[in-house]
Amino acid sequence: MRPLTRAAAFALGAVAGYLADARFADPRRGHPVAVFGSAAGRLEKRLWRDDRAAGTAYTALCVGAVTTGAVAAERVLGRRPAGRAALAAAATWTVLGGTSLTREARTIGRSLAAGDLTAARERLPHLCGRDPSALDEQQIARAVVESVAENTADAVVNALFWGTVAGTPGLLAFRAVNTLDAMVGHRSPRHARFGWASARLDDVAGWPGARLTALLTVAAAPEPRTAWRVWRRDGSAHPSPNAGQAESAFAGAVGVRLGGTLRYGDGASPGTAVPPAEGRGRVEHRPVLGGELRPVGVDDIERACVLSRRVGALALGTTVAGHLLLRAALRRGKA
Repeated sequence: MRPLTRAAAFALGAVAGYLADARFADPRRGHPVAVFGSAAGRLEKRLWRDDRAAGTAYTALCVGAVTTGAVAAERVLGRRPAGRAALAAAATWTVLGGTSLTREARTIGRSLAAGDLTAARERLPHLCGRDPSALDEQQIARAVVESVAENTADAVVNALFWGTVAGTPGLLAFRAVNTLDAMVGHRSPRHARFGWASARLDDVAGWPGARLTALLTVAAAPEPRTAWRVWRRDGSAHPSPNAGQAESAFAGAVGVRLGGTLRYGDGASPGTAVPPAEGRGRVEHRPVLGGELRPVGVDDIERACVLSRRVGALALGTTVAGHLLLRAALRRGKA
C-alpha cells in the first residue's frame, strides 16, 4: 500500500476536521482562537500607537507567528502522513465555526417562534454585533439571516479556500487575519489608524472566498436563477468589498430582502473576539439587497441555516478537490 502524499494527508485531515466541527462544534473552553485572541490583546497593549505603522507591525507579528508556527509543525512532521493529517484535522476543526453559527441562529429562531422576544434579544449578541434592545421580531430575524450569510463566508468558506491554496498554514493564517479584523479592524477612535492594516488585510484575504461563497450559494439555492440575479445586481452595493457578496446571494437563495439601517452594539460573531465598548452605538445605512423580495420571517432562519450547511459541504468538496489538483499540477511543473 502506497503511503499518503502530503496533499492527500491534508485532504483527509480537512474532511476529518470538518466532521469534527459538525459533530462537536467549537470547544466551550480553551478554544485556540480565543487563546490567540488573548495573546493578541496583550500584544496590542504593548504595541499600540495611534498610527498605521505600529498597527502594521502588530498585524505582521500576529499573523507571522501563527503562519511560521504552522509551517514549522509541518516540517517537524516531515514524511509522517498520519501526523500531517492529524495536524490538518486539528487546524480545520479550529478554524471552522459553521456548526456553532447555525446552532446560535437556530436558538434565536426557536425563541422567536415561541414568541419570546426578550430571550431572542438577549441571545443575539452571541451571534453578531447588533444592538438588539429596540429590534422587533422581523428585525432580529433579518439580523440572524444576514449574520448566517456573512459568517458562512468568514467562518467556513474563506478558511477552506486558503486551505486549498496553502494547506494547514493557509487555514490558520486566515483565521488569525479574520480574528485580528474583529479585534482591531473596526472603526473606532482607538483603532482607526492602528487597525487599518488588519482591516485591509482581511479585505484582501476575504476577497476570493467571498466570491466563492456566492457561487456556492447559487449552486445550493432552491432557485439558482434568483440567487444569481440578486448576487450579480446587488453584491457590490454593500459598503464592504466582501460581505455583500454572500449576503446578496443568500437574499436571492432564501427569497428575502436584506440590508437597510443597522445599529451596532458590543457583540461579536462566533469564533471572533468581542469588539470593545467604544464601538457601541454605531449606525449604518446599508443598501437593500433583493429589494423586490419579501421581508425576512422567522422561518427564514432555518432556511438560511440549511443553506449554510449545504454551502459548507460544497466548500469542503471544493477544498479537497482543489488542493489535490493544485498539488498535482505543481508536481508536474517541477518534473
